[in-house]
Amino acid sequence: MKNLDKKVFTVLNDQEPRLLAKCPVLVTGGARRIGKAIVEDLAAHGFPVAIHYNHSIDEGAALAASINEQGGKACVVRADLSSESDIRNLVQDASRHIGPIQLLVNNASLFEDDRIGQLDMTLWDKHFAIHLKAPVLLAEEMAKALPDREEALVVNVIDQRVWKLNPNFFSYTLSKTALWNATRTMAQALAPQIRVNAIAPGPTLPSERQKPGDFERQVEKLLLQRAPELSEFGRTVRYFWESRSVTGQMIALDGGQHLAWETPDIAGITE
Repeated sequence: MKNLDKKVFTVLNDQEPRLLAKCPVLVTGGARRIGKAIVEDLAAHGFPVAIHYNHSIDEGAALAASINEQGGKACVVRADLSSESDIRNLVQDASRHIGPIQLLVNNASLFEDDRIGQLDMTLWDKHFAIHLKAPVLLAEEMAKALPDREEALVVNVIDQRVWKLNPNFFSYTLSKTALWNATRTMAQALAPQIRVNAIAPGPTLPSERQKPGDFERQVEKLLLQRAPELSEFGRTVRYFWESRSVTGQMIALDGGQHLAWETPDIAGITE
């Protein structure tokens, strides 16, 4: 028993530095909404954070300044995620400020509606660029730059609707479904050095399309009748970081929407 206890203690001690290490993080779309909440949580827990933005320079700069003033470490980095050259340079740009990226949160998103019969290929291409091409290329660039013997993590922010398909938001849904498949195949391809997991949000914040009362009606239709709190997103990212045996998995933060039967498309609620 004494030898067993000593062995367990040694294993725990060997793991502890990795579990407690606060690695450099890149969060795409990190200046606003869910991305901002993830940035704030990780920075508050000691992670140096690179806040990616495309147009939200004022929000990103203010967020970074606030984190730095409170003793954290943050910077802002700009990239157009529809541009391959911008995507491929983003990890390097972030690393110059805070060190080699070991945690990549692919949060940037475009949520625009389209339907079969009214498809716009420009919008189609934007959805797939932001939701599939950018996350995959960013993971590839992080893998190329990752120091030997270091571990890393990718967390893709997807959408619960990939588990409960409907024909609304057609190209958005297809692109997010492709990212869910990419999450699992990247988990296979990048192992054992890099783990890849995902978060599937449900209704979290009102959209620009919604009128007063639409979001509240949407939440009432959830199994749990409550939306996820913003604090849950950063906490889930940290769970993935600390849980070194977890890869290829997705956690739905959606109030049970992926299990519900009266979803917004059925109830006629604007999303």
